[in-house]
Amino acid sequence: MTEEKPKIRQNYLAIVVAAIACFLFEAVWYSYFLRPWLSGIDRTQEWLMTQGANPEFQYGTALVCAGVIAAAISYIVQYTGPQTAARGIRIGALLWFSMVLTTWSTEYVFEIKPWSLLGINAGFWAFGMMIMGWIVGGWKKKEKA
Repeated sequence: MTEEKPKIRQNYLAIVVAAIACFLFEAVWYSYFLRPWLSGIDRTQEWLMTQGANPEFQYGTALVCAGVIAAAISYIVQYTGPQTAARGIRIGALLWFSMVLTTWSTEYVFEIKPWSLLGINAGFWAFGMMIMGWIVGGWKKKEKA
């Protein structure tokens, strides 16, 4: 006897909207925490501007990475039970706690980075992943007739 696996139907529009929502939240978050973040990375805004970074590449990378995370959350929500906004939030939080917070905490301990920077960086992902979970969990794809 084989167990029937749940049918996973990714809602790509919900994933894109979730990624954009996370990206916009990131802009607000880091604008609010700009000074303590710069202090935590031991840099100035002037220094960052003189490094020749490509903003399109930076923002594009952030958006694509958020999309990958949103797709993963969506898959796990559907694979593990009913697709609801509340489950999406819980799964986003669980994935953040088990994967993001643990890896960043380990990195920060060995790199001797300030805990305030961990709070800013990992804190963003806690809320960002819960926002994405809320969107992809609550936005069900319509069944085909």
